[in-house]
Amino acid sequence: MKTRTLLAACALLALAACGKRDALRPAEGHSLPPKPATAAAQPNVDTLLTPPIETRPNRSDDVLRRSEERPDDRFNLPPPG
Repeated sequence: MKTRTLLAACALLALAACGKRDALRPAEGHSLPPKPATAAAQPNVDTLLTPPIETRPNRSDDVLRRSEERPDDRFNLPPPG
């Protein structure tokens, strides 16, 4: 019983791992989205799937680069009470 379960699990894992890898293209009867008004050319699938750099900004909220004392903040008040 244990061997049968192990074989079934291995078979399912192998079946799940053998997906077809092919270039993406629109489904039959469909086309790519219309060309943006400001674009010079119709973007292809790879261009549409590549995220612009604005979606991956660098972290810039910490202005201190070394271990140093933070400047006094007049708005950093203790809670009332």
